Amino acid sequence: MVTTHSTGSLSSDAAKLAKMQRVASLVQFPLPQKQEVFCKHALHRTIDEMNTNAITLEGRVIRLDPMLREHAPVLWDVAKGALDEIFRWIPYPMRTAEDFQVLVEKALAEQSLGQSVPFVTVERSSGRVVGSTRFMNMDAANRRVEVGSTWIAPAWQRTAANTEAKYLMLRHAFEQWKCIRVELKTDALNQRSRAAILRLGAKEEGILRQHMVTYTGRLRDTVYFSILGSEWSQVKAKLEAMCARGASSKHI
Repeated sequence: MVTTHSTGSLSSDAAKLAKMQRVASLVQFPLPQKQEVFCKHALHRTIDEMNTNAITLEGRVIRLDPMLREHAPVLWDVAKGALDEIFRWIPYPMRTAEDFQVLVEKALAEQSLGQSVPFVTVERSSGRVVGSTRFMNMDAANRRVEVGSTWIAPAWQRTAANTEAKYLMLRHAFEQWKCIRVELKTDALNQRSRAAILRLGAKEEGILRQHMVTYTGRLRDTVYFSILGSEWSQVKAKLEAMCARGASSKHI
């Protein structure tokens, strides 16, 4: 069935359409265009900032230096006496000096793609490398980044070192990169890590079941945590208090 319109009806419809188009041109179209320009500018700026290859973050107790290829044997040297304790919950093998070289090369390859910014953790008082951490899974479009692949030698565990490292990285993510979300994750069986992440002020979001196949063949459940930009001021105050206590005491 074909519907026909009278000439009067067509004229009326045309007038309505012309009016709608005039309103749209005055109200609807300019605003999204301005928003689009702003968003594109902000996104490009954020991508440039989040792809920075050389970042040094310095605190009172530790300094986070950019990871270099020559750090592989240094990291092996500091960790080799406690591999089981340090890497028990890591899903990939960390058993040999070659494994450490692979880890560093992988981190640097991801960095070249704008996906990671890896660091070595340096004790300021001695200048000694005591561990490693990184920004990873970087998502500039959604202003999101993960803080992970963190380990520290036993002598510096449960000291101000790890807390201050997390503080420096979170501050950089939220205040320099303007992230709206920072993620952290750990093996569901790693109760010590789960408790430590909660102490930072992160919120537990849930468990991804059978999330990874570890190098031993075990199916790992992974717990995800996050801190949002809207929560940062409160978390920042808490971490600054923890770091202040830790700077004057061995343990925190």
